[in-house]
Amino acid sequence: MNIQDLIRPTIKALKPYSSARDEFQGNSDDMVFLDANENPFENGVNRYPDPQQRTLKYLLSTIKGVTQQNILLGNGSDEVLDLIYRTFCEPNQDNIITLPPTYGMYSVLANINAIEIKSVQLDADFQPKVEDILDVANSNSKLLFLCSPNNPTGNSFEVKSIERLIDEFKGIVVIDEAYIDFSNKESWTSRLNEFSNLIITQTLSKAYGMAGIRLGICYASEEIISVLNRIKPPYNVNILTQQKAISQLEQQGLTQNQVTNILKERDLLITKLESIDYISKIYPSDANFVLVEVDDANKRYDQLIDKGIVIRNRTTQPGCENCLRFTIGTPKENRTLIDTLKSIS
Repeated sequence: MNIQDLIRPTIKALKPYSSARDEFQGNSDDMVFLDANENPFENGVNRYPDPQQRTLKYLLSTIKGVTQQNILLGNGSDEVLDLIYRTFCEPNQDNIITLPPTYGMYSVLANINAIEIKSVQLDADFQPKVEDILDVANSNSKLLFLCSPNNPTGNSFEVKSIERLIDEFKGIVVIDEAYIDFSNKESWTSRLNEFSNLIITQTLSKAYGMAGIRLGICYASEEIISVLNRIKPPYNVNILTQQKAISQLEQQGLTQNQVTNILKERDLLITKLESIDYISKIYPSDANFVLVEVDDANKRYDQLIDKGIVIRNRTTQPGCENCLRFTIGTPKENRTLIDTLKSIS
């Protein structure tokens, strides 16, 4: 596949903005910086951040086994996704394919960018209908979004299905791995070099516990990353986010311990949920949440709100009628949830 054929002509012709910190890339030690019109008085944040986040990318590269040239960082995954739209989708002309129930921002970003949405609902087991997806795609289908593990269902997609979609879809396949750190499935980053049309997005908001700093990660071929870098804002990841991310990534043991505890609590919560008589189904989960089917989702949601517990009501999503989504909390929070569920009738 020739990726250049998928990129919008205006993007290919774009001359990117060159910031002061892009132009000077030498050793900054003992240098006097008078190039960026900054306030010279040091307070820790008076200088612009590294626009390419080199130290942070080096650390991610070491942890994930992906070269720095295959990494792009964004102000949350939503900015990364928006950059992908801008690169490949011509407004009022192209379309994207989503597989509901799934992460809602794919459709929101499509609407913002004036891109048509083609939806192919997941099957009864929340797996992609490969034939239907390939049938609905046309020459203007530029992006296919696969959220695996999926939100809000929690399950991972079958490898063979994803392989076929990457091989046969004539556009870019975006695999959203926001919850991959909770799964025992292998990340598709390990196979990045096999597929020129594959983009993988991850985040530090979930397993790494840094939702507040807004850092999204994109892994793709060097060709795709170079184009995304041309259109991203020059200083899209601020210095405080970079510093906090580096500090947390250097504590891999702490993160893994937290993930282990969350998974232990998830399994315990599932066991306890099985004793709730108005819960008719508990869906398998590779994430830090559990989707359950109840007798009346709206009623149970309101009852939990009245008891001071906020969960997610997913009953309006395709295939999720009367379903609630429970995020795994602390042991105390999970006990409170179970006790409350048992107390309402």
